[in-house]
Amino acid sequence: MISVAVLGNGVVGSGVCELINKNDNNIKLSKILVKNIDKHKNDKNHNIITDKIEDIFGKDIDIVVELIGGIHPAYEYIKKSLNNKKHVITANKDLISKYGEELLEIAYQNNVKLYFEASVGGGIPIIKNLKNYLASNEIKSIKGILNGTTNFILTKMDKEKTSYTNALKTAQELGFAEADPSSDIKGYDSARKLSILSTIAYEKKVNWENFKVEGIDDITETDIKKANELGGVIKLLGISNFEKGKIYASVRPVIVTKDSEFAKINNEYNSIIVEGDSVGRLTFTGKGAGKLPTATAVYSDIVDSIQNKENSFLFNYEKAFIENHSSEQCDWYIKINYKNSHKVLNELTEHFKNIDLEVNKKTNQILVIVKSEHEEYINAVSNKLLQSQDVKSLNSLMILNN
Repeated sequence: MISVAVLGNGVVGSGVCELINKNDNNIKLSKILVKNIDKHKNDKNHNIITDKIEDIFGKDIDIVVELIGGIHPAYEYIKKSLNNKKHVITANKDLISKYGEELLEIAYQNNVKLYFEASVGGGIPIIKNLKNYLASNEIKSIKGILNGTTNFILTKMDKEKTSYTNALKTAQELGFAEADPSSDIKGYDSARKLSILSTIAYEKKVNWENFKVEGIDDITETDIKKANELGGVIKLLGISNFEKGKIYASVRPVIVTKDSEFAKINNEYNSIIVEGDSVGRLTFTGKGAGKLPTATAVYSDIVDSIQNKENSFLFNYEKAFIENHSSEQCDWYIKINYKNSHKVLNELTEHFKNIDLEVNKKTNQILVIVKSEHEEYINAVSNKLLQSQDVKSLNSLMILNN
């Protein structure tokens, strides 16, 4: 009988405990670590609940499942578990994106395993597929809706024509967004997940802090309406590609056409498109969050560790060279809040030869569609406009056709 300890008894932790108790797979739930035992008096597993971390490092525990989240004390607990020669399963993308290299090396040195399938995509088995099924491919690109909270908010804004504030409030009421949703809505959660996927896919160390990250907190009803008029919807996408030894990576709101695969992904669902040189495009879609979808990924890792499936990689890759600008040429939507429309319009027509303009004097906004430009040029012009006293703010969105 394999003995498992679970750190954390929240949404996902309780889901993992439920699956362990339900499935007869020679797995025994032995300990559950919580902060406050009194809050779990009525839990059916109350007899094995503890608030003492020392109980987790006993000789009778074979596998430690970390589901408390955050960096500390999760980092210390995982490190000690590995050094005590216990296999570790985690859903902690913050930790893996920051300390994955070190922790995988510790696991290797101690001849134990560290699995983290649930750190990206909830119940979507994307990491296993990158590591194993696609091992013979050179991965060319990854594009994905990687965060269920932001996708839920953008879906509400698009389908119900509600404001960002109201959509966020609904997401919080339904448990899709935290009381402090900043990690999700500012794109950091998606960026950490993209860095994990990109590091595995390209075998280069991709640090999310080195690439462009934008969230959805500046998206307005005006932007949603304009996207619809252009035949598209707004999605928060993580995008990376590998070409000629260089990696481009970013997380940003993007307008995708309504016939694209991403336009059909709504609410808390995630979708990831991976392109390999041999297999072509593969799409992985499913619930990116939630109790049982994420718990399913964790449980799968537990079974893999028991079946002695080896980690096929470390994170000890050389540091990636990150490109700051996409090489893709596409159309762009730019929203400018202005002080002097005439001067801004003159600047725009001077720098862009193929544009459509819409001026709203009631809101002091100029909405611009720029045809077929590279990101580097868009950013250069945007930065110049932002330095002008005639521009209060500026936002730009890629318009992608696939």
